[in-house]
This record gives sequence, structure tokens and C-alpha cells, in this order.
Amino acid sequence: MLVLVTGSVGFIGAALTECLLTRGDHVIGIDNHNTYYDPKLKEARLSRFIEHKNYKHLRLDISDRGAVKQAFETYKPQRVVNLAAQAGVRYSLENPAAYIDTNIVGFGNILEGCRNTGVGHLVYASSSSVYGANMALPYSTEQSVDHPISLYAATKKSNELMAHSYSHLYDLPTTGLRFFTVYGPWGRPDMALFKFAQAILEDKPIKLFNYGKHTRDFTYIDDVVTSIVLAMDRPAVKDANWTATNPDPRSSSSPYKIYNVGSNNPVALLDYVTALENALGKTAEKIWMEGQPGDVPDTHADIRDFVSEFNYSPSTEITTGIKSFVDWYLSYLNLASALQSPRVQ
Repeated sequence: MLVLVTGSVGFIGAALTECLLTRGDHVIGIDNHNTYYDPKLKEARLSRFIEHKNYKHLRLDISDRGAVKQAFETYKPQRVVNLAAQAGVRYSLENPAAYIDTNIVGFGNILEGCRNTGVGHLVYASSSSVYGANMALPYSTEQSVDHPISLYAATKKSNELMAHSYSHLYDLPTTGLRFFTVYGPWGRPDMALFKFAQAILEDKPIKLFNYGKHTRDFTYIDDVVTSIVLAMDRPAVKDANWTATNPDPRSSSSPYKIYNVGSNNPVALLDYVTALENALGKTAEKIWMEGQPGDVPDTHADIRDFVSEFNYSPSTEITTGIKSFVDWYLSYLNLASALQSPRVQ
């Protein structure tokens, strides 16, 4: 298939792009290479597949309506996976405009491109953050997500609503995937695992918010990519059992679906840190901090509907996933150091 992947050199996007190319798909990648974190990491991810004969890279911002329109009209993708977004709960407190521009305006442009060029299925990244103030664990797609506690979460909830309207109005199949704390090799530097590893190696203390009492449903990158591909290959269909008098938020009388993508196995933050310390062979100095605005204390994904639909459940153990991250991280540091060192004459 010809698949358009937005955010194609982001953490999840690059891993998905490699997977699709490996199985024989053609990929049009879109990314704006912004400076939210060091763009060198994005360039390094891109170097893994930029020369692939089935890959075409477009450096553009999805908030640019004209550029997105031209990309859809030129390439006419059969499937679209929208992973481009301004990420980060905490950053949304500092720069809300970035979230409106990319996550709302940009997503609207993607929806328009899909409906105007007959795309067969749009899969898009939502987030576990949409569960917001909800304290009923595990988080189920049957639950209300009407109380976000960060603008980032609000934009992701908005994406789900916008997608439903296009599914209803234009019969566009859409599937939203609520990702739960994705981690692994080639991850984002603003996320805890990356920050903790860097601090431990530099003999600097790590900050544990909420006094380390968080639990998170960590999901390994390979499991996430497999889940995306499974969803992409099976376009959402109308739910024949859906009723307006007792509406199911997971589905619709339109071709619209929502799934959680998580490990269904929450891990205490302190156990996560211990696994990282063991993988690095170093103990972290810890600073205990109060909770931060926008953070939820715990996450736990109920993935029964995804397992039932696709016969797949993420299975990577946290110690295995963190060891893979550490192996990659140490290799990447060596590569970055070599690139920065003066050339020996």
C-alpha cells in the first residue's frame, strides 16, 4: 500500500515507517523537524530509511493547509497514519499555541486531505492523557473522557471528536489509538527514561515527582508499532449494535473506532528506575518532588477490546524493554560523540 505517515521522523513515526518499508509498503513521510528537542536525533532517525527506494520525505508542517493539500493531491495515499503532534503535557502549560496549531489546525488539515482524496482509512494517535481527572482504573474506552487536565489532553480528545464528525459526514473510516507511555530505543529526550539515563550517567540527581508514587502503563515501541499496523490494515466499520439512546463511546453508527494501546501491566515508577539502574550498572541519586500540574498519579490500560478485535496484546517485559533502550542509548551517545569530535588529520 501507499501509506502517508505524518511525524515520520518522530519516535513512533520513524519506527512505524521502518516497519512498513520492511514489509513492502510505499511510504510518504511528513515531518517539520521542529526544535522541541534536538533535531539531530530526528535526522539520525531519518538516516535509517531516507535512501529506501519506497520512501519519499516531505519537510512540511501539517498546520500549513496549502502544503498538506498539495501532498495529498500529489500522492493520493491509500492509508494515513497521523502521528504528527506537539507532544508533552508539561510543555502545553508553557506554549499552548503550539498545541492549537499542530494538534487542532494540523489535524483538521489531515482530515480534509483524507476526505478529498478518498483515503481508505485514517489511523491517528490519541493519548492516555484524555482520561484526565478520571480515577477509575483500569482506564476503559467505555469511560467518559470529558475532564482533561492539560491542554495537550484536550487537543487529543478534540482529535477524537473531529475524526468522528468526518466519519459521520463523509463515511471516512477513522481509528484512534490511545497510547500509554511509549518507551524504547530512539525515544524522545523529553521523556523520563531518556532524562533519567542521561542524569545517571552524568552522576546528576534525578527528580521523582509525586515523591515517586506514580505507576505507569509503560508500552514498548515495537508493541506499539505492531498495534498500529494491525489497526491500519483493518479499517474501522460501522457498529451495527450502536444506538443513539445508549451510545457506546468506543464505536459508532459511523465507521469510527477508539482503542487503548498499552501493556495492561502498570509498573511503579521506583521499579522502573530500578530496572534502569540495573541496566546501566549505576545507582541514581534521587530528589523527591511534589506532583506537577497536568500529571495524573496512575495509568492502567484496559485493552480487552483491542485484544478481542486483533488477537494481539503487547508482551515486552519492562526489564527487556529498558535493557534495549540502554543498549541503544549508549551506542547513540558514542555515535554523537564521534560526530562532534574534531577529525584526526
